Amino acid sequence: MAEKITLLARQAGAGDRQAQSELFELVYGELRKLAAIHMQRERGGHTLQATALVHEAYLRLFSSNLTSIQDRKHFFAIASRVMRRILVDHSRSRKAGKRGGGAEALALLENQHPITYNFDEVIALDEALSRLEKLDARQCQVVEMRVFGGFSEAEIAEVLDVSERTVKRDWKFAKAWLYGEVAGRQ
Repeated sequence: MAEKITLLARQAGAGDRQAQSELFELVYGELRKLAAIHMQRERGGHTLQATALVHEAYLRLFSSNLTSIQDRKHFFAIASRVMRRILVDHSRSRKAGKRGGGAEALALLENQHPITYNFDEVIALDEALSRLEKLDARQCQVVEMRVFGGFSEAEIAEVLDVSERTVKRDWKFAKAWLYGEVAGRQ
């Protein structure tokens, strides 16, 4: 099954419509679970639903080149990143419509208590992740896979081809760095 996902993702990324259709059927359930994880971290009453997030992610995934997909886990890591981008874009558009009003509760990082945030803070977190990516791309990937993708440390280590100890170290540093970046802007 993992090899089939990899093969179909590469073919779909190259524009094969049949492969796109087969891949969507094959991974829809897992993409739906991934979307549900993302939506759990969003504010209550979000106007975007998990199903819509899956469909939008699917459209964005196949408007890009996926021929470099390494394996099944790499595909889902990319899908998770795309979902995060969709949610940030959605927050930006909502902020533009509301001019930053309406604070909600959100746990920015795993194992933290929800804090009050507004759309500016969601955007600030995204910008902080972008800065982290420039400083250390792997640490940014660890955060994305762990927080937004629901990956375990072992799964992240496998996808990134590093040790679990490296993932733990990256996670610890990135979590502290992001907290400082986001809290420092409030």
